Amino acid sequence: MKRLVWLILGISLTLTGTAMAADPGYDRVAGLAHASRSEVIAPHGMAATSQPLATQIALDILKAGGSAVDAAIAANAALGLMEPTGCGIGGDLYAIVWDAEKQELTGLNASGRSPKAMTLEYFQEQGLDKIPPFGPLPVSVPGAVDGWFELHGRYGRLPMTDILAPAIRYAREGFPVSEVIAMYFQSNKRRIGEYPGFAETFMPDGDVPKKGEMFKNPRLANTYEAIAEKGRDEFYKGDIARAIDAYMAEQGGLLTYDDLAAHTSDWVTPVSTSYRGWDIYELPPNGQGIAALQILNILEGYDIAAMGFGTADYIHTFVEAKKLAFEDRGKYYADMDFSDVPVDWLISKDYADERRELISPDEAAKAYPAGERKLEEGDTIYLTVADKDGNMVSLIQSNYRGMGSGMTPGELGFVLQDRAELFALDENHANVVEGGKRPFQTIIPAFVMKDGEPLISFGLMGGSMQPQGHAQIIVNMLDFGMNLQEAGDAARINHVGSSSPTGTTMVTGGVVHLETGFSDEVRAELERRGHTLGPSNGIFGGYQAIMFDKSEGVYYGASEVRKDGQAAGY
Repeated sequence: MKRLVWLILGISLTLTGTAMAADPGYDRVAGLAHASRSEVIAPHGMAATSQPLATQIALDILKAGGSAVDAAIAANAALGLMEPTGCGIGGDLYAIVWDAEKQELTGLNASGRSPKAMTLEYFQEQGLDKIPPFGPLPVSVPGAVDGWFELHGRYGRLPMTDILAPAIRYAREGFPVSEVIAMYFQSNKRRIGEYPGFAETFMPDGDVPKKGEMFKNPRLANTYEAIAEKGRDEFYKGDIARAIDAYMAEQGGLLTYDDLAAHTSDWVTPVSTSYRGWDIYELPPNGQGIAALQILNILEGYDIAAMGFGTADYIHTFVEAKKLAFEDRGKYYADMDFSDVPVDWLISKDYADERRELISPDEAAKAYPAGERKLEEGDTIYLTVADKDGNMVSLIQSNYRGMGSGMTPGELGFVLQDRAELFALDENHANVVEGGKRPFQTIIPAFVMKDGEPLISFGLMGGSMQPQGHAQIIVNMLDFGMNLQEAGDAARINHVGSSSPTGTTMVTGGVVHLETGFSDEVRAELERRGHTLGPSNGIFGGYQAIMFDKSEGVYYGASEVRKDGQAAGY
């Protein structure tokens, strides 16, 4: 079914995409050239997640008097059960929150740090030139549960027992597995299904669940109940922490009880740039959010609207801007407690002007240098919720590679993340592995303000696709006149092969993946300019968004056609 949807969308995009961009009076209600469905509009609250049952849980929490943050936590807990292929309490969390009462935008970095024993010397002694993607070695401290309680402590209204109750009920009674998640279950079984604890948790009948099958996770229900009743310390200092410690010791891992007990989240100030009158906010590193700001700064110097959506000129310009931003990502982005990351300089307009000069309009670069300072594969969930009082939360949460490391401790019902894979093993690299250091992170929430007022809470999951996707959403809306749903449904560009935060460098220009909807003529022109094109079935992300219309006092919601999700309001 999804293949048929994209075939229809691809034909529609090819026939009408450029014409629509050139004609601002185009009737999107009649044409909807870029959208699979209409936006959702509601006055009292809105939730957009990648799983319809999680969206309904969020709405139930809102209707019960919960805040946007309460609903977001409830939805995240449900997704940890229903979409463990992308998230769970074994992973990390980031959020941006608009507090309507205080008129304040704040950020939370709830990512975990590396174990104290995770040192460069350890990997050198093991004879490793990179950190493995699976197994016990790439496991860092999971920060999601602490993130829940930090958010709840500042913005929560309902007790945590009420917030986690819906996920606990589904974990005990079961839920039908959705289409995309069933596919991801199969791929994760092939990669990590042999690790101890995985089959007992996710394959109780001998195989991972298939589309439409009812699945239960009573182990996770017990874990959620313990967290709800005893609080965050049960996870980091109680029986859950001791179970993780014992399991990791058995598997030869580095994560210990002391590492868990020492964990804290950090409240941070979001950083921003302006793009054609909108202020786009991201969180500072150790994440990659500022790459989206760098891309937008470079693109702002071009007349993107005149180029037209889907044209070779636009795609070429976008890809080259992305390459430039990602070279800086590969060199500078790291834990700011360990590295002096020049954020203000990297997201400045003057620096963008300088970098833009390196782009040739007719030829793809094989490599770019990172800027000189003047003084990957992954899966995730993203969700956003808004409440009746005007509060909005943009939240992203992930295990990294799908279900993470494969380490499935005891009878806890979840898999531990493998974020430490993203450390470099080069002593001169900003992101070099060190004990107690946060690894580079791919997951990033976003927020848009206009004239000092909240406008859009949005995100787009999918490894290194995320900052590219953030920039494309903004460009689609401001340069190509798309609405909130169209901006997410329109065919996407994903360039892979840039320099990475683990120390590898781009030497061949990378590969451009284009979704169906871009014409053969455009593809041929891109190849003439020196771009290498890959298949159209790559990673293109998963988008959710909420927009606030202050004049009418209503929310608009949008949900990703590439996932199983839903935007809904009341």
